Amino acid sequence: MKLAGKQNYTAADLFRLSGPIFIELLLQMLVGNVDQFMVSRISQSSVAAIGNGNQLMNIVIILLSVMAGATTVVLSQTIGSGDLDRVGQVCTVSTLIISAGGALATAILVFGGRALFGFLSVPQDVLGEALSYTVIVGAFVLVQGLYMNFAAILRSYGLVREVMVISAVMNLCNIVGNAILINGLFGFPRLGVIGAAISTDLSKCVGLALVWLTARRRLQIHLQFGRLHPFPAGVLRRLLRIALPSAGQELSYNLSQIAILRMVNLFGTVVIATKVYCSMLANVAYLYSQAISQATQIVLGYLVGARNAREVPRQVWTTCGISTAVSISVTALLCCFSGPVFGLFTSDPEVLSLGRQILLIELVLELGRSINIVMVRCLVALGDVNFAVGLGTVSMWVVSVFGSWFFGVYLGMGLVGIWWAMALDECLRAVIYLIRFACGRWRRRMGAAVREHK
Repeated sequence: MKLAGKQNYTAADLFRLSGPIFIELLLQMLVGNVDQFMVSRISQSSVAAIGNGNQLMNIVIILLSVMAGATTVVLSQTIGSGDLDRVGQVCTVSTLIISAGGALATAILVFGGRALFGFLSVPQDVLGEALSYTVIVGAFVLVQGLYMNFAAILRSYGLVREVMVISAVMNLCNIVGNAILINGLFGFPRLGVIGAAISTDLSKCVGLALVWLTARRRLQIHLQFGRLHPFPAGVLRRLLRIALPSAGQELSYNLSQIAILRMVNLFGTVVIATKVYCSMLANVAYLYSQAISQATQIVLGYLVGARNAREVPRQVWTTCGISTAVSISVTALLCCFSGPVFGLFTSDPEVLSLGRQILLIELVLELGRSINIVMVRCLVALGDVNFAVGLGTVSMWVVSVFGSWFFGVYLGMGLVGIWWAMALDECLRAVIYLIRFACGRWRRRMGAAVREHK
């Protein structure tokens, strides 16, 4: 899929680029909890052990993801400029940073896991298995980080189908490995949680080997560790300028969701269950928005590198339109068939009634969120990083979290009030992002990014 170097990008280009990314994200969503699902037949304490281990791993994955995202932005800009020597520098520095971060995370998880679980007040009957799972999986964080780094490099070159296939193979290996090692098939010992951890690590190794081989076979780039003197500090600054604010926002978002969940817990089991089901359905509604926003971020990187500012607005408005149309359409379908959809999870009439109300509010929420997902990635690609992540961080606490308390708890509106607060947060940010982009402030940021690249 040759995209770099084009002067105009059509909606068909975006669909071709976003389609494999969407499938990859869908696979991640479907198999993201495969360890917990497959070990649930052994014991509930094993499920709790993996759940607690994954709470720590999710934080690590967030940090690795934002670094891989920064690599995609900077590398696509560099590819668009045609500076092949700088391409090698970006790949080398990003590999060095993510390797250092992965090694540090491994040390913390392996040697500090017991203290972290003590802080989380993990029950003693779960602690042993949780610690074993975390130590085994945590020992291979570096492998996962390198996989994400090389996958980001491949995506920057438009090789999204290759990454999709590798992701599918890796997930299939994890499922097969789980079936064998958790349950002790084909003469293997029945290892339970430890088997799930080993299978996860083996699948990561398979994924890393495949992305590395694909990069060597398809790309004309070479890591240049021997040529890091003098060290390319400019490349490092550009990567960190994107990664650090994004990491802060992601961590802030997860903390804000925990704060909202604590409020939801005040309203009892029915409300908690409804919140879980509606959140799962919302993930489906905005999944394609995530895919097309990643595709557009790559395209905008090419345009920034080629100094083609004239094409940028058309790409951004096109993506916003497609993202909104898909998210609203999916949410509308979920509303129309809310009975059968919720019936897949429960037959409780209270959950069904409350769930229908939440899905109607979700139509408003997705209108804002579909725009926000796109605009944040677009503004980051254009160099307007601090505004994009700063607004998101402030709004999610002031509007979403405080609004959830005010409407949901103080006014007694319950989950309906909480969902309205989250919808208000998303729509307010969407309006501000659109005004920010329409005013053209990004042109100065884009110019600064081009000058820094030079």
